[in-house]
Amino acid sequence: MQPTVPAARGEVSAALIEALTSDGHLPVVLADMDPYGEDLHLALHVCYELHYRGFAGVSDDWEWDPGLLSVRRDLERQFLEALRRDVGGGTDVAGEFDELLVLPADGEGLSGYLAQEAERWQLEEYFALRSIYHLKEADPHVWVIPRLQGQPKAALVAVEYDEFGGGRAENLHAKLYADLLDGAGLSSEYLHYQDQAPAAMLAVVNLMSMFGLHRSLRGALVGHFAAAEISTAPSAKNIVTALQRFDADERCVRFYTEHIEADAVHEQVMRHDVVDALLKDEPDLAADVVLGIQATELVEARFGEHVLQAWRAGESALLPT
Repeated sequence: MQPTVPAARGEVSAALIEALTSDGHLPVVLADMDPYGEDLHLALHVCYELHYRGFAGVSDDWEWDPGLLSVRRDLERQFLEALRRDVGGGTDVAGEFDELLVLPADGEGLSGYLAQEAERWQLEEYFALRSIYHLKEADPHVWVIPRLQGQPKAALVAVEYDEFGGGRAENLHAKLYADLLDGAGLSSEYLHYQDQAPAAMLAVVNLMSMFGLHRSLRGALVGHFAAAEISTAPSAKNIVTALQRFDADERCVRFYTEHIEADAVHEQVMRHDVVDALLKDEPDLAADVVLGIQATELVEARFGEHVLQAWRAGESALLPT
């Protein structure tokens, strides 16, 4: 079943959705849009979802419509320019990986809060928010495969094979997350929570899609994927701790224990067999790999700040509907 088109969040997303659903005029993107704002990221989310499952009532022909691609290009330009401006940059890939391996102090960050302080409703909100990605887990990374050659391609495909359940549908990581949502009493319908997901969450997924859909950003996608694999296991351990506090359904626990085990191996494969091998073949991609790592950390930090700010104020991190 295809998801429904989300509700607009501003002038550009409203015009875009109107065009897709009733053959209206495509929007003119404003040069001064907030690159991390609700309007821009909902509009990007809509553009990118046409490459995944599409939307009910929207023709599949829109996927490669030249006018729509022009709109998407302008949105991407603003987002990418902001990312390049807001990260440190550089070419020290090894140094960036070493920074990722420095564990935060106990209780620090979003996963630390979940482990030690969160109430059950906050854990459930976290699951709902993360469903925007995890119900399509690993899909954005597939686009980089034909853009790689030799050892980097072979090793990345090996990691993706695990992400897609090793050939067994019931072990797909996206299926495991759907099981988690069912176990938590939440909806496991694809994009069920898109209207409640703030720009900070949409940006996390838009980043992957943008990197994956551009050959020129293949190094950034590899950097992103490696960063995600390295940083997942520590946060997954914290969330298992949170789940144990609430005696949660085993389906919830399984998703995170699977990632603790799998990503410990994936970290080494991504770092050495993918990234090191890629940079041996294409050393000029070092700056893009660093961009992917740093941009991943940036959007995840913004997401964490959004959620924690709301929760510490006693409020929901979900957008009202």
